Amino acid sequence: MKNNIELQEYLARGVEGIVADSLRAVIKDPKETAFMMKFAAASKKASKRRMELEKNGEHIPSFLIASITGSCNLNCAGCYSRCSAATVDTEPVDQLTAEEWSRIFAQAQELGISYAILAGGEPLLRRDVIEAAGSMPDIIFPVFTNGTFINDRYFELFDRCRNLIPVMSIEGDRERTDNRRGKGIYDRLIANMDEFSRRHLMFGASVTVTTENIQSVLSEEFIDVLAKRGCRLIIYVEYVPMSEGTEKLAPTDTEREYLTGRIAKLRESYDGAMFLSFPGDEKESGGCFAAGRAFFHINSHGGAEPCPFSPFSDINVRDTSLREAVNSRLFRELRSGDILTAEHDGGCVLYEKRTLVEALLAGNC
Repeated sequence: MKNNIELQEYLARGVEGIVADSLRAVIKDPKETAFMMKFAAASKKASKRRMELEKNGEHIPSFLIASITGSCNLNCAGCYSRCSAATVDTEPVDQLTAEEWSRIFAQAQELGISYAILAGGEPLLRRDVIEAAGSMPDIIFPVFTNGTFINDRYFELFDRCRNLIPVMSIEGDRERTDNRRGKGIYDRLIANMDEFSRRHLMFGASVTVTTENIQSVLSEEFIDVLAKRGCRLIIYVEYVPMSEGTEKLAPTDTEREYLTGRIAKLRESYDGAMFLSFPGDEKESGGCFAAGRAFFHINSHGGAEPCPFSPFSDINVRDTSLREAVNSRLFRELRSGDILTAEHDGGCVLYEKRTLVEALLAGNC
């Protein structure tokens, strides 16, 4: 695995690339460009902070994933959050408050974390937390949403707080999207996109890539539907089989190579959009990015987990600082061991090797 200094330099270049792509994507929008230029300066400062801590032996990732609620109004087929019981139909109890999330975001900024993905459940159900995030312009908060709660009040909030970037989940065309998410969802998403475009607001799309839709969601026909509506960020997330019988949906190594090559071509063809993939090229980066290598996950109750697909925790941010959480025993042992670099069939190595992660958590390794 790459040593930490090399990894920080690798990640710093990646973050700088995202910022540069963002500036190119918004260059025709004066308000968005002004925000991105300010954020570019803040991002460089954050990168310098992480490098300083690295030289002192403390590794801080660039990204935080924050699942701010365990509530959701949809029941999408194969949802990882429902499969792990992190999302339920009833109102979860004992979730972190908006004040607690504000404290976490402030600590993230102090540590040099530049991006905090807001997820759930459905994050727009927690407007109090979304507003808290909007008050911190030195961090960009992509908000991964199913899009059903976007209304005039949210459009106004996204206009006022340009560091909040809604990223709506879509599975491809109307049939594929409605089959997984529910009837009428596709049309709602398209209507949202048209309104974002009318208001000159930046937004993105998140696409779960499976063996069934990989060709269609990487086609120019699909990208054109999004691009002509002003979508500037498209994130491809490889499907992780967290329920029995869905293993065949996870992209194979051959399909992951196709995904990487296709994204490279799309970047050349669509100047006004950014194309990202998760987990991305693990081989080039020396292994899985989870457990604080490049990102880590805080669940809605405060547990610090390696990633959303690996819901194991030995520390809670309610009881400690974010700085201590990212250096928990479980995270340190995962980063120093060989699980993150282990051979696996595709998708998430931590989910595939979950029995080993559980053994680490129990102190049996």
